[in-house]
Amino acid sequence: MAKKKVYAAIEISDQEVRLVVSEVFDGRSNILRVEKAVCDGVKDFRITDEGAVVKAIQQVVKQAQNALGYKIERVLLAIPPKDVRRSSQKVHIAIEDGTNNIRRFHVQTGLKQAMQKKLDDQHELVSIDKILYTVNQNSSTKIPVSQEANSFDMEVDLLYADKEILYSYAKAVEQANLEILDICLDTFAQAHETAALAMSEDRPIILLSLERDHTTLSLLMQSRIMAVSVLDQGFGSFVEELKEKYGFSDETAYRLLQNVFETKDENITDSIIYIEQQEDERVEITARELADIVLPKIRGWIAEINAASEPIVKDGKARYMITGQGSNLPVLEKFEDAFNAPASVYKVTAIGARDGSYVSDLGMVYAWQEINRIHNDDRTSVNNNELEASIESINRYTKDEEGGFTQKLKRAVLSAGN
Repeated sequence: MAKKKVYAAIEISDQEVRLVVSEVFDGRSNILRVEKAVCDGVKDFRITDEGAVVKAIQQVVKQAQNALGYKIERVLLAIPPKDVRRSSQKVHIAIEDGTNNIRRFHVQTGLKQAMQKKLDDQHELVSIDKILYTVNQNSSTKIPVSQEANSFDMEVDLLYADKEILYSYAKAVEQANLEILDICLDTFAQAHETAALAMSEDRPIILLSLERDHTTLSLLMQSRIMAVSVLDQGFGSFVEELKEKYGFSDETAYRLLQNVFETKDENITDSIIYIEQQEDERVEITARELADIVLPKIRGWIAEINAASEPIVKDGKARYMITGQGSNLPVLEKFEDAFNAPASVYKVTAIGARDGSYVSDLGMVYAWQEINRIHNDDRTSVNNNELEASIESINRYTKDEEGGFTQKLKRAVLSAGN
């Protein structure tokens, strides 16, 4: 009988730590809890204040534990796309036990051989991308367990990232008294959640992850991540002028961005949409002033994206997909036609996590389930004894409540009859 498995995924982003706790059962995923904690300990993907990062991790984990009633012991950890490199390794696996039957052990052996590839001293393996199996001259991405053959080949795409950053993120998680179940390149996780990997089988997909301080451009082709680059401009640059002029906080500036809805001048009004009483003055922001500051910045951002992607989109088949926290901005949908290829804003549909900032966390669970078909690792993120006790407690409480209501209803009916 299938058991419910609970996974906790953590992303250390530009300005906050994000946690998503998911329950996987019978191939379906349900969101149990999401948490965020503000953190100023990261700049340009590098941890500048380890103590602040550790504290934020502990905060989101504690909040989730208190709500769920059981301990989170290990997590899936997102690694930022700094200096991403890829390498394709081909390995040949002989079935030497005389059975001529491919078993999971043989696939695990092949994967371990491929993973031994060391790129250089500055990069570390982060994620396993596409795996292509060739058995009896037939190629497929399906794991060939139980197929008959005396040997088979594996072509394994490996993704590497900055070694120093990876180790610093892992250290911060361990300092927060958590084990790491697995690590995952954040753009690879996003490609899983958005289904961009599958969509790229027959056309190039440019996945744009818009965060506060940067935008990640990932090129996906033939269900592979082919290249990743980072633009040092995020949605924070859209409101930087507003922050400097009025001294607004990041949180206030982001809320104002979420209130930009129109791009056409005739639809923008002079109505006041924000009032703030500061120490020596009263600040009033109109929809028009906000638009006059923000819209040119967004157009400039899109122009940079278009210029960087021109060699890819010129054949007419490519398309853009926008995700990340910036995908929460309503006005971006009005700019889809401004890109030099078809573009769409990805909207998270998972109940309980309908926020673009959780895309990496959600995708890590899918990525882990995919690679775990080979690893066959039974570990989850929580203490199973506490999880089972919590489920039993909930079931018992529900049963007691239902019994109590039924008895009250029965008494009420009998009383009415008399």
